[in-house]
Order: sequence, then structure tokens, then C-alpha cells
Amino acid sequence: MKTINRTIKTDQGQAINYSLVLNQDQTRKLAIFLPGIGYTAKSPLFHYTERLLAEQEYDILRINYDYNNPLYNEYTMAEIEEAVKYDVKQVIDRVLKGSIYEKFFLVAKSLGTIALANELERKKFKGAKTVWLTPLIKHEDIFQAMKECQNPALSFIGDKDHYYDRSRMEELQANKELDSHVLKDVNHGMDFIGDPLKSIDVLKAVITDIHAFSKKSIEHA
Repeated sequence: MKTINRTIKTDQGQAINYSLVLNQDQTRKLAIFLPGIGYTAKSPLFHYTERLLAEQEYDILRINYDYNNPLYNEYTMAEIEEAVKYDVKQVIDRVLKGSIYEKFFLVAKSLGTIALANELERKKFKGAKTVWLTPLIKHEDIFQAMKECQNPALSFIGDKDHYYDRSRMEELQANKELDSHVLKDVNHGMDFIGDPLKSIDVLKAVITDIHAFSKKSIEHA
């Protein structure tokens, strides 16, 4: 494996770092990871999902935006939401330019699901496999993207997540392409409230489901 670290500058002058982890052999498969504000590409759900996909010969793209940086202190939440869409598009445009990638697997958590909803409009990602971790389903763009998406998809949200909405989840579960999971007593951090050991069980269960989904996507690709 070889890791290439790069930086792009936004129009506002902020630096967006990204890492491209390459397999030893050329592959036509790319997995893209879109983290949350406080949930980085090194956090457990991303770390283990990345390992699973690397074993399936995906190259890995980590987009390491950092909106906790003091440079963003004056941004409103709406401005950060626009920034993540723009920043992710800039990085993906650069990585895909001249590439041979044909098969894609996109994983997003929290804020990253805003960028994921936006990126699914890209023609290149038609048919891409998607995983939505704690999606911001109270955000209209995300709700509509998940509701109408025809990509094979998997989603996880806890019923103690402040973005959880029961009626919206019932609508999302009507999408046959989207396998939606509601995790009882789990919060936005994907932690089981009041029991760290059960949080580990939640992590294992989610990773197990992602693994099965990823293998299924290969077999039916």
C-alpha cells in the first residue's frame, strides 16, 4: 500500500487535506470516506470499514476537512454545510481527473452525509454503493436524497440521535434500495447510552453489516 497526502486550497484560502491510499496493483475501485465534524477518518467505524474495503482491493480516499479549525469560527452552520459540499467536490474532481476508477463505494457520517447527498448527483456515481452513518435526516436535502436514491445503500441511526425522526425513517424504509437500521438507545456518536461495552457491540454489529453489504455488492456487481 502507498499513501499519497495532498492539499488543495479553497477560494477562501483554507487548506483541505486529503489522503489517497493506493493498492500495490492498479485497481478500478475507489472507496471515498466523508467524516463528520468531530468524527475523523481515523475513528473506529471508518477505520474498520476502510480495512474491509482495502482487503477487497479498493483504493481509499480520505477527505480530511477540519471545520473545528479556528479559521471557520466565523462561519454559520449553513456556511459550513455549503463549504463541505464545495470542498468535497473540489477534492473528488481532482482525484477522478484522468483516473481509471469505474466502481465506487461511498461512506459518510453526520456532516459528511451532506456532501454525500450532493455527490450522488454526479453521473460517475450512478450505481455507487453508499453507507450513511448517522445521516442528518432532518436536513431536507439529505432526506430527499435518501428517499429517492436508487443506489444500493445502507444506513444506521440511533433512536437517541438528535437527528432521528421516526416519521421520516418510516418513509426512508419504503425505499427498497436502502437498507435502513434504527439502533435502540444509541446516540449521534454511535454510542450505547450508559454502557461502553454495549457500544463496542454496536460497533461490531454495524461493521458486520457493512462487511456483508460490501461483499454482496461485489458478488452482484
